[in-house]
Amino acid sequence: MFENIRLSFQGIFGHKMRSFLTMLGIIIGIAAIIAIVSTIKGTNDQIKNNLVGAGDNLVDVKLSMGGYDITPYDGMNLDNIPVIDGNMLETMKDMKDVANVCIYHENEMYEGISYRDRSAEGLRIIGTDNSYLDINNYLITAGRKFVQDDFNKRRNVCIIDRNAADSLFEGEEPVNQTIEIKGIPFIVAGVIDKSDDFEPVINSPEEWYTYYGESNSGFIVIPETAWPELFSYDQPFQVIVKATSTEAMSSAGKEVEEYLNSFITSSENQNDENQIKYKRENTLEKVKALQELSNTTSQQLIWIASISLIVGGIGVMNIMLVSVTERTREIGLKKALGARKRAILGQFLTEAAVLTSLGGILGVGAGIGLAYFISNVASVPVAISIPAIVVSVVFSMLIGIIFGLLPSVKASNLNPIDALRYE
Repeated sequence: MFENIRLSFQGIFGHKMRSFLTMLGIIIGIAAIIAIVSTIKGTNDQIKNNLVGAGDNLVDVKLSMGGYDITPYDGMNLDNIPVIDGNMLETMKDMKDVANVCIYHENEMYEGISYRDRSAEGLRIIGTDNSYLDINNYLITAGRKFVQDDFNKRRNVCIIDRNAADSLFEGEEPVNQTIEIKGIPFIVAGVIDKSDDFEPVINSPEEWYTYYGESNSGFIVIPETAWPELFSYDQPFQVIVKATSTEAMSSAGKEVEEYLNSFITSSENQNDENQIKYKRENTLEKVKALQELSNTTSQQLIWIASISLIVGGIGVMNIMLVSVTERTREIGLKKALGARKRAILGQFLTEAAVLTSLGGILGVGAGIGLAYFISNVASVPVAISIPAIVVSVVFSMLIGIIFGLLPSVKASNLNPIDALRYE
């Protein structure tokens, strides 16, 4: 085997230009496939980061009706929705794929929030427990977090994000200032911002609205114990689930969803479509759907690129047939000295496999370079796939074996007497 490989390299370097031109089809085909796979994988990673976030692993479990999220309003019949207590919260936290859980209320207020003579529109009010900030990776940039006494003593304190602070205070120091929400005073305990540096890749105004538009006006967080003072009706909690990993998001959300729905009693006068139930956010499913679409496109492009591999394989077959013809006397001499058909067959198959494998390795290098070139020119994300590299090199070797089989069989079947007399 090693002797055959040595002879193969000797033959390749003995005819450098002819060997390179023979490998060119393989190089182009492999380079195209590596570039396609790398850009598609980079795009898939970008989709995942944009929609799921940079490792937050958060799943919203919200009330829904007919498959759509709903915001409870005064007068809505919610008697059959469970009140999430401490025991239920601990049960959810102990679930297999769940790292942490927090409960919250949420309402968007278009008016009624002010500081002195300034007012802000479209701020979200969130009433939650003491773990909300940590689960959502918020960092206190000024002031303090909630403390347990804020909940025990039902204090009217709040924490605001940077956008809300800019809207209400216009550069003033917000901490320890008093704002009014629906005419009720709340003391600003702290200001928060995201603690990670995740920024989605924005390529259009629509994508900007998807990632930033809804939350750009800011929000105010208050203790859930202060919520009834602002909203006179009883409102069920929504739930945020922090999964143990990105891959566990679906299972963690589903487990919490099913657990909460097990407490909901169905109303006789409601059909399934009108029944209010908890429903998990299907962000990961959306990611998978987009990635599947991306992968389908990738597979189509790979099949198109594979045509050049077939062309390259035909080129290998052609050059190997020429090589057999050129080395007819050599083959005859080897057979006359006792070389078996299997040895001749192995020598030519090895030469074809080495030729295409070398082309595959050069193609991988060219493909990586092409992928980064496309990334720089078209601003497309790239992620090099090691499995794709390994498969490409192995596949190029198989092309050499398959298309080199006919010339190798022809060489092994030569009659030694005819071969020695060949001019």
